[in-house]
Amino acid sequence: MVGAGLAEQSAQPEYRIEDLAHHSGATVRTIRAYQDRGLLPRPERRGRSNVYGDAHLARLRQIADLLDRGYTLASIKELLEAWDTGRGLGGVLGLVAEVHGPWTDEEADRISRAELDARFGGTPDEEAIREAVELGVLERLPEREGEEYLVPSPQELAVAAELYAAGVPLAAITGHLRELRDQVEHIASRFLEFTTEHVFARYLEHRPPTDADAAEAATMVRRLRPLAQQTVDAELARAMRLLATRHLQIHLSPDPPRARDDQPRAVSLPAGTIRAVQGLVGAEGVEAFIAAATEREVHKRTLDALAASRHKQEGIG
Repeated sequence: MVGAGLAEQSAQPEYRIEDLAHHSGATVRTIRAYQDRGLLPRPERRGRSNVYGDAHLARLRQIADLLDRGYTLASIKELLEAWDTGRGLGGVLGLVAEVHGPWTDEEADRISRAELDARFGGTPDEEAIREAVELGVLERLPEREGEEYLVPSPQELAVAAELYAAGVPLAAITGHLRELRDQVEHIASRFLEFTTEHVFARYLEHRPPTDADAAEAATMVRRLRPLAQQTVDAELARAMRLLATRHLQIHLSPDPPRARDDQPRAVSLPAGTIRAVQGLVGAEGVEAFIAAATEREVHKRTLDALAASRHKQEGIG
């Protein structure tokens, strides 16, 4: 029995810091930095050598996973300390995995460069490829560089191809996508703020939450996951039905209304600008703030024009 115990103990993997770096994908410098921050336990000292074990390797992989999910080192340290003091981390990691999971049933696909060129006019367009990669519509594959691309959303690429076939220039398609993303991200942000305030706040009172609260919150994420898309789909359908009818009426009218130069015109502001103003004055003060800022700019330009005219007259005199 004693011999078996010793054999089992000796079978436990042991790593030098260089070996640990190789197996974990972290650098030696990173491992030492994690030790200094208290994220990684100190190694066991064996004579003149430091020895690491599987527990260190597992911890490094947990840290890497949480970093990939957007957590800061400070928040990761809180989670790991909670785990080390016996409060558990399983529920929290389950919640993290649930939130980080796919928010659509769509599966990524691949497309060859030849097929891509054929779907968009048949002529290679390096600038269009660069923009598509920048927007994430395409992702480069290092092992197939220039020959094949990953398509995270085949539906999105299909929409772009249909618009192009209908005569929309690629530059207009990418510009529209950038604008649309800004607006959709604002909708997503508001939905998250709304559900956090009214649903998830009670599960997140403790930092980090208990395993039970985290597990219940993960269940709620699964239940609420489709609601955002369902709501947007329904509201988009309603808006398109309403606005498309009006749009068609205007363009089919024998004498379409024309905007007079002396009539005020509605101006659309970027969603990012609206959010920035809301952050300053609150949602209820956006209209008044923009009106005041516009009036101030008009006054400033009027005064600048008067001053310039005055200086010009003095120079002539």
